Amino acid sequence: MPDGNGTGGGVKDRTEELVKELIVELLFLKDTAPSDIGDEDVLEETLGVDSVALFQIVAGLEEAFEIRFEDEDFDASRFVTVKAIAEFVREKQAGG
Repeated sequence: MPDGNGTGGGVKDRTEELVKELIVELLFLKDTAPSDIGDEDVLEETLGVDSVALFQIVAGLEEAFEIRFEDEDFDASRFVTVKAIAEFVREKQAGG
């Protein structure tokens, strides 16, 4: 699983890449490379991400980035694209 821990801006700059790696790994997307996923691709449309897959992604994000999502964090708009997920991860890492 991608390691979201590290130092400084390097991790922040790689957040989208790490999210893509995590999605490919957790959803067993054997025919999809992380680089095939666009930052603004709608995951439901391009990868068929449903509520079960989203749960797997959220659990993976919590582990990889050592963050916790609360019930009130589950606004669908935060998980539509890699870009939205990465922005939310950065917000959680900053204590948001």
